[in-house]
Amino acid sequence: MNNYKVKDLFDLNHTLAKPLLEQAEYPWEVLGQIKEFIIQLGHSLSAEEYDEVAENVWIAKTAKIAPTAFINGPAIIGKNTEVRHCAFIRGSALVGEDAVVGNSTELKNVILFDRVQVPHYNYVGDSILGYHAHMGAGSITSNIKADQTSVTIRFPETIWNTGLRKMGAMLGDWVDIGCNSVLNPGTIIGPHTNVYPLSMVRGAVAAHSIYKKAGEVVEKQ
Repeated sequence: MNNYKVKDLFDLNHTLAKPLLEQAEYPWEVLGQIKEFIIQLGHSLSAEEYDEVAENVWIAKTAKIAPTAFINGPAIIGKNTEVRHCAFIRGSALVGEDAVVGNSTELKNVILFDRVQVPHYNYVGDSILGYHAHMGAGSITSNIKADQTSVTIRFPETIWNTGLRKMGAMLGDWVDIGCNSVLNPGTIIGPHTNVYPLSMVRGAVAAHSIYKKAGEVVEKQ
């Protein structure tokens, strides 16, 4: 577990959620606080840079929002971010700067760092995506177990019970997820790691590696 703390996964200088995350040792600890944090943060944003377009929905003046996108509060959409056709932001979503929320992508209870791309048919729920993370077309975060028991995280040395009924994935900075992959509840992927398309990922995946399939993870050369 020592390589999967907040400080190991993320550069907090690339998110407005820095004050929230720097209080936690592990990133999943803040999932239950995202909603209230967004509301508090939103009221402190500069009116010269952000418009409150609906109750607890703040959108940067430089963001580009498709007229068919739906954004429910609380939500913050950062500067120069693009929210594309039929995106569905259900609420409790903090989206950073220069990010892309693509066509038919759904977000719920998430923190997306700056430059994150979820551009095509993605579902991201109860998850945190680090700086410059990218999810290929059709890749999703599964955030609840079939038996609806608490989400556990499989580390190399132990299995950790989070006590959370819902937890998707924690993606470190510069993680790239291949198309049509499924990240099972409690997935954590270290920075600069690539996941092959059509993968089914569970548990912790080391930084600077390539995930080919379960049991076949190689270190980047």
